[in-house]
Amino acid sequence: MSTTGLDVFDKTLQTTNIWLNEIMADHGPDRHVAWHILGAVLKALRDRLSPDLAAHLGAELPLIVRGIYYDQYRPSQMPDKTRSRDEFLERVAEGLKFIRPVDPADAAKSVFHVLARHVDLGQSAKVRDALPKEIQALWPDSVGVR
Repeated sequence: MSTTGLDVFDKTLQTTNIWLNEIMADHGPDRHVAWHILGAVLKALRDRLSPDLAAHLGAELPLIVRGIYYDQYRPSQMPDKTRSRDEFLERVAEGLKFIRPVDPADAAKSVFHVLARHVDLGQSAKVRDALPKEIQALWPDSVGVR
């Protein structure tokens, strides 16, 4: 039985909840916190990618997640030249400032794990490889391992 009456909405809602559940497994059972973690990391990542690569990643995201991913996006000002892990994590921390304290490195690792697990392998590899080595180190070594 359809929850929303449209299969596309039911599927994106189900997929988004799977992603949030995986983040909550790392950060506790607060869906609100998980949503903010997902958004903060995705925006920091998006702003670090070229507009073309950011758009390709956006196309792989569940429809609901695309909304937060593209919120306040200005492709003409991208990519951000953030090179260091600390600068990247500062961007993540900025997105997390209105929720309970969450370690930005742990947040990034959680979201990168979700992406590595659920986004097309080739696309997630392109995204990872576009990042500086320091930021790539936050990406999981293999999909099945946390």
